[in-house]
Amino acid sequence: MFTHLHVHSQYSVLDGQASVNALVDKAMADGMPGIALTDHGNMFGIKEFFNYVGKKNGKTRGAIKDLKKEADEAEAKGDAETAAARRAEAQKLEGKIFKPIFGCEVYVAKNSLEERGDKDDKGRHLILLAKNEKGYHNLVKIVSRSWTDGFYFHPRTDKKDIEAHHEGIICCSACLGGEIPKLILNGEIDEAERQVQWYRDIFGDDYYLELQRHKATVPRANHETIVLQNRVNAELMRIADKYGIKVVATNDVHFVNEEDAEPHERLICISTGKRIADENRMLYSKQEWLKTTAEMEKLFEDIPQALANTQEVLDKVEFYDIDHPPIMPFFAIPESFGTEEEYRSRITEQELFDEFTRDENGNVVMSREDAEKKIKKLGGYDKLYRIKFEADYLAKLAYEGAERRYGSPLSAEMQERIKFELHIMKTMGFPGYFLIVQDFINESRAKLGVSVGPGRGSAAGSCVAYCLGITQIDPVKYDLLFERFLNPDRISLPDIDVDFDDDGRARVLKYVTDKYGAEKVAHIITYGTMAAKSALKDVARVEGLPIPESDRLTKMIPRHMPEVNGKELKPTLANCYDYVPEFKNELANPDPVMQETLRYARSLEGNVRNTGVHACGVIICRDAISDWVPVATADDKVEGKLLVTQYEGRVIEETGLIKMDFLGLKTLSIIMDAVKNIKLTRGEEIDMEKIPIDDPKTYKLYCEGRTIGTFQFESAGMQKYLRELQPSTFEDLIAMNALYRPGPMEYIPDFISRKHGKTPITYDIPIMEKYLKDTYGITVYQEQVMLLSRLLANFTRGESDTLRKAMGKKLIDKMNHLKGKFLEGGQANGHDAKVLEKIWADWEKFASYAFNKSHATCYSWVAFQTAYLKANYPAEYMAAVLSRNRSDITKLTNFMDECKAMRIPVKGPDVNESFNDFGVNSHGDIRFGLGAIKGVGDNVVAAIIGERDRGGRFESPWDFVERVPARMINRRVMDSLVLAGAFDWYEGIKREDYFEKNSRDETFTEQLLRYGANFQNAASDQQNSLFGDIMEEMNTQGRPEVKPAVPWVDAVRLEKERELVGMYLSAHPLDRYYMELNYGMRSVKDFIEATPEEGKEIVFGGMVTKYFEAPARNGGNYAKITLEDYTGSAEIRLFGQKYIDFSKYGKEGTPIMVTMRAESRFNRPPEFSVVRIQLLNEVHGKLISGVTISVSSNEITPMLTDSLKEQMRAPSELAYKGELYFRVFDPDANRWLRLSSSVKMPIDRQLVNILDQLRLDYRFNLHGQRL
Repeated sequence: MFTHLHVHSQYSVLDGQASVNALVDKAMADGMPGIALTDHGNMFGIKEFFNYVGKKNGKTRGAIKDLKKEADEAEAKGDAETAAARRAEAQKLEGKIFKPIFGCEVYVAKNSLEERGDKDDKGRHLILLAKNEKGYHNLVKIVSRSWTDGFYFHPRTDKKDIEAHHEGIICCSACLGGEIPKLILNGEIDEAERQVQWYRDIFGDDYYLELQRHKATVPRANHETIVLQNRVNAELMRIADKYGIKVVATNDVHFVNEEDAEPHERLICISTGKRIADENRMLYSKQEWLKTTAEMEKLFEDIPQALANTQEVLDKVEFYDIDHPPIMPFFAIPESFGTEEEYRSRITEQELFDEFTRDENGNVVMSREDAEKKIKKLGGYDKLYRIKFEADYLAKLAYEGAERRYGSPLSAEMQERIKFELHIMKTMGFPGYFLIVQDFINESRAKLGVSVGPGRGSAAGSCVAYCLGITQIDPVKYDLLFERFLNPDRISLPDIDVDFDDDGRARVLKYVTDKYGAEKVAHIITYGTMAAKSALKDVARVEGLPIPESDRLTKMIPRHMPEVNGKELKPTLANCYDYVPEFKNELANPDPVMQETLRYARSLEGNVRNTGVHACGVIICRDAISDWVPVATADDKVEGKLLVTQYEGRVIEETGLIKMDFLGLKTLSIIMDAVKNIKLTRGEEIDMEKIPIDDPKTYKLYCEGRTIGTFQFESAGMQKYLRELQPSTFEDLIAMNALYRPGPMEYIPDFISRKHGKTPITYDIPIMEKYLKDTYGITVYQEQVMLLSRLLANFTRGESDTLRKAMGKKLIDKMNHLKGKFLEGGQANGHDAKVLEKIWADWEKFASYAFNKSHATCYSWVAFQTAYLKANYPAEYMAAVLSRNRSDITKLTNFMDECKAMRIPVKGPDVNESFNDFGVNSHGDIRFGLGAIKGVGDNVVAAIIGERDRGGRFESPWDFVERVPARMINRRVMDSLVLAGAFDWYEGIKREDYFEKNSRDETFTEQLLRYGANFQNAASDQQNSLFGDIMEEMNTQGRPEVKPAVPWVDAVRLEKERELVGMYLSAHPLDRYYMELNYGMRSVKDFIEATPEEGKEIVFGGMVTKYFEAPARNGGNYAKITLEDYTGSAEIRLFGQKYIDFSKYGKEGTPIMVTMRAESRFNRPPEFSVVRIQLLNEVHGKLISGVTISVSSNEITPMLTDSLKEQMRAPSELAYKGELYFRVFDPDANRWLRLSSSVKMPIDRQLVNILDQLRLDYRFNLHGQRL
């Protein structure tokens, strides 16, 4: 028998290339009794290892359990022979249970783990294996400390920590990187022996010397390894004999099978930044696969005891569980309420037993046996005292909150609901959880100034959560159900996800960390794996495949994969190779570099590439987290060094740790910013929780579909349905939020038709109206199914939630059982069996689509708040939207277009009107924020705004430098302000004038700054004189004069503006061609998203922003032109004749139109290539022949005719004349009429704005296009 004790998985990041599952599967298939997992410096894979082995052993353990049960039954009947036989079978099966060994190859510092002066002290390797639960927790401590206190290139431990936590741990001397082998190779034999004795003294018989033999058998491998190993092994054998220490044979496993050596070699190249062709790169022996027992026996046939001793190690290791019931943090309850000790002295165990095993009304609802199991599951009576104490305090807070929410006295129905919810929370052991959540939420709102969402997910169904302030939506008012959130059948912890504004989230996390202790609060690790594109790019670089080829391969992965059996395939390379034709062609490519790239990318796809931090998951523990699971550290751009668990979020709760999701919701930040803007510009205080839910302006906005920039309802499809629905109640919005998803969208037309009376609202059974009235007879929510099952068939709360889950997850057996109960209960209530069958069939059809109403209601309320602000305070709200999207230029541009459609001017930065972010001036215009200008820091902006607040508007640039502290304004800052247009308000000085030099070779900016500094110094001196109040006029005499400069061309001015604020503000260089680019051809974005199909042509245009030229591999030159329009940028490549024909258009700033055609070359898939390039100036005014406006006859209003007349009278300078046509729908005749105007219409952007503001349907006609 043999057991591998030195095994690395893919969690030895970019070093191991073996999945945990594959390692276990191979070991079990080979008949090995167990295996160790010893990743480098971490325990990332241990929980996955534990779970997978548990799953693989599950069937065997189940058989053992059945055999023992049969033995007990036989024994009870007096059949001793059968009983003995069954027990023998069970014992035999127990020998087949695969044993996992949890370990780590740690790095040991030379001295203290906290010393970081020696760059060579990255740690010596050492294998540590946990042989029991005590050893596991000690290993967790060692590994955790190596990250939190010892990290230096690697997570490092030291001998002090190892000695302190050695109990329950088996130690092996590791590979050539271990301390003992290194000393031997350095010739320090005496020191090696001293260190061996130290380890033996600490670990006793649990210390083993490790022998490895990695003899390379292929040319391109490390042939020196075996030479060094032979030297080390001989000395280790001598030391082992001398000191009576046992040896073990190991293989330094890094991949699963021998053939995996090649992809592993590529992985090491990725890790080290080398290419496969590099001569001096790191080489492995290529012997590092998980060798079979037979292979290891042959390798160490001369040292059989080294093989046998691996079994001895395995036998020392116990089976133990690393999972745990919930470890609830202690919430500090005020002493004025009472103490836990007082509860222990006053309440008997029998009283606790009765309270925790009966229902909320004191009725016995379970057998004695089940009751005792429940007590044990909750942690026994010792834990129950704490739960009872917390539950009573929770009840106190809940009833106090209920009086605030619902008034006093509470109705009987309300009292019953709160009593039920509190009882469930208590008897499931969760009152502490709710106390913790309500505490940090209420602290956030009351003291931290953080905006907290109204609720998220099913938690909004809890009335207690509403009373505690955890949620802000009344679950009673909206028929939200507690059972959707929590019921006695639930296995996992409750899951309350909380939304905070982006800025406030960090403050809440700090509060929680300070309250419970830094060592008790952690984030959750994530593992980034190589996706298909990443694997291709990484391997292509290693193989030396040219970047254009690498890019081409990644672009061949389609946005939407082919469907197989009606389901879209996952975008894996395996699926691409099998189902995407372009890849099939590439697989036949004879180029060996291409072949290797495709082969090894597929092998490495899915391998762990890096670690990250979960976006919102946070752990709060009763004890130091490293008492239970290993922790590591991670660097966060915003929060710095973070403590993270080494187990990921999907499994972390199984270990007993309490996970909470602290989410940052940008929408809450937008709402907060808008409220601040309103206070600043209008002096109004807005309480967003008290806005009227029947506000007419808000519903008008929804009815008109003007939802761009609002939450949840802004997509084009949603806008269309809103215009059709004409929502008039908040319930309409909740329903639309729930329906607008794949699947239920097919119900939207019927929903709209019923609302407007076009389709009659019917109910299969009249009493169903109670719960379906708000949705016009259509079942939209899961909660409706639950409520109707109770109403029609007397389902209990728990049964109704079981029904929801069974239908949603298609649990056939459970559904069949519940269907029988539904039919039986419904008929007992007098309902027709056929009607009940129909209702059940409808539910089955819709159940997988039915949405969580609690979540839909909460997010619809947030959405309503944004719509309310946009409808009632449009400029202030859109300024907030722009501020929170300023780093995304595409979104920023779209929202600025929306401002224009709303007739809200968005102006550039201005030192007299701008704030740090986008703000609103006294005229209702939105101003760009000073903080968005590159080179102008927050401190400078604060100084400018502070001086403006103290002394009023700046009268001139001279006044500006006289007043703003000179230490805050240097030349770089001043130039940035000028070029961004922040001084454009002052007439008489152009931007270019600030850069005109005087006779002393000083720019006007430099003169201004020198003058300002002198003025302020003189003013400071005067303040210390007796005559300071009369000298100011004398100081202003030295104001420098302006020397007019030669005006800049628009392109130069605008480019400088964009460099500083990230976009064109005052104008766009392509504005002259706005109509051609937007209505005469496709956009750059369209080109990027287009799929090349043989012969397909696409025409688009823009301005050349970059030009690159270089020698081509086959001689001559090639070029790359970067073209940019209003939607984005794209790269065009020119090779061969096309370089000769079209490279002349590569001058930066040139507006061009490009025609591309998809063509196949060299048996490759079609690719777009250039067919033609022209100057946009050549087609200006020649692409668009006119405009056709489609209207109903009742839409021809004086506003329409007056607007069109005004456009004819006062077109823009860029306008050109085109034909005007009308398509008029006559509803009486039910037909369209086509009319033309004898007067030509000026075609320009101004016309587009007019038609958009009137919300008309129109199209621009192209020359040669049939009308």
